[in-house]
Amino acid sequence: MTLSIRNQIPGTVSSVTAGEAMATVKVRLAGGQDITAAITSESIKDLGFTEGSAVKILVKSTEVSLATGPVQGVSIRNQIAGTVTDISTGGAMASVKVDVEGGALTAAITKDAVADLSLASGSPVVALIKSTEISLATA
Repeated sequence: MTLSIRNQIPGTVSSVTAGEAMATVKVRLAGGQDITAAITSESIKDLGFTEGSAVKILVKSTEVSLATGPVQGVSIRNQIAGTVTDISTGGAMASVKVDVEGGALTAAITKDAVADLSLASGSPVVALIKSTEISLATA
């Protein structure tokens, strides 16, 4: 299957915490970072996710926010350190590519945000992704 989602990072399920309707799945990336995804309990069963399952993390670039350092006092579970490798800007929006250990992410943010954060190739950043915005696929 080919998808328009640019962010597709392989990982391994490290834990599954099932609930009545929803579950949280922790995934370890090749670089050692942990990602938490909140998906339906039905999906856990249908896809057969268990500890050790190989998965692919999928997240739309519009759901990736960037910060210049770790953020305290927020409910966002996923904060992944990386380095900006490329910035493409248009009239209002920018596409920012970020290298993270074990993969790469693209964030679609405003051109003004790029300027306000003084982002450039080589800038250290932290990608912020809500667990509810991460989808998982079998690898």
